Amino acid sequence: MYGLWRPRVLGAWRVPAAGPLILAVNHTHAVDGPLLMGTAPRPVHFLIKKEAFTGPLDPFLTGIGQIGVDRERADRDAITRALAVLGNGGVLGIFPEGTRGEGDFASLRSGLAYFALRSGAPVVPVAVLGTAGTRGRAIPALPPLRARVDVVFGEPFEAGDGSGRRTRAALDEATVLIRKRLTAHLDDARRSTGRA
Repeated sequence: MYGLWRPRVLGAWRVPAAGPLILAVNHTHAVDGPLLMGTAPRPVHFLIKKEAFTGPLDPFLTGIGQIGVDRERADRDAITRALAVLGNGGVLGIFPEGTRGEGDFASLRSGLAYFALRSGAPVVPVAVLGTAGTRGRAIPALPPLRARVDVVFGEPFEAGDGSGRRTRAALDEATVLIRKRLTAHLDDARRSTGRA
């Protein structure tokens, strides 16, 4: 990642050095996940759409611990594997919007809240800025080579209310809280990096 672009990593000190953790990342470009994996202070296991696990990418992604997920149904195998990552004190990366888009956390799915409530792991918001809206001359599908990309880590927070409830109401409350915290972090990250 550092050879292709000029990532500027801000707030990495906020990422707890040990224990289960969920990184909630905005998603505007296909390189957002690899950029985060290459710059995060801890190894990250991402939930990635199963369609990416084809050809030579399948053994590579599986070998580096990424988790393929069927986005069309409740994928019990992917859920079990993701909870195992957290249960073993690892870091789970999630694009809470479920797919690439505006990257503004406007259409959050409840999966992030489910994993946060079920595992008790804190959530760290992450803003990846500078990958969308620009096209490289050498490879138009990618951001320009050697362009600055900002990866901004926020303060960890608990998604639950401390009661341990995992009801539908608790899931809805956690989703609302997560949306507020992620949106606030994204706004702060845009201001602090001059990308507002």
